Amino acid sequence: MRKLLFCFFLLTGFFAFAQNDVEVKGNSVNVKEKAPIWPGCETTLKKEECFNEKFIKLVKEHYRYPRNAEGEFIRGKVLVALEINKEGKAIINSVEGEQKPIVTAVKEMLKHLPQMQPGTIAGKPTAISYKIPLNL
Repeated sequence: MRKLLFCFFLLTGFFAFAQNDVEVKGNSVNVKEKAPIWPGCETTLKKEECFNEKFIKLVKEHYRYPRNAEGEFIRGKVLVALEINKEGKAIINSVEGEQKPIVTAVKEMLKHLPQMQPGTIAGKPTAISYKIPLNL
């Protein structure tokens, strides 16, 4: 009777603590990871493509090219390191580039990033980091 009771509690505990989006087959464990979802991309099937399109739209709408002393547009490259935290808020870790006016303009543009649905690992919200190169 004790063995039967032990097996019952063991199986009950196993099923009670099972995680969403985790699949165990033999010796392998597969954990599903989902990227953050940009507002308006919840219903689309290709969420990553939608995320990229929305980010490009944000750049087009909010990036203002700085000008040099002659009035010409300054162009250059920057590398943006950002993180979408567990709450879905974008946290800018760094913006690196050779031209300071471009870095300043990109930082100003990134203030317009919206609140998103956070990314998940095994069904639990988690912070997801991105490094995005921009040629402006």
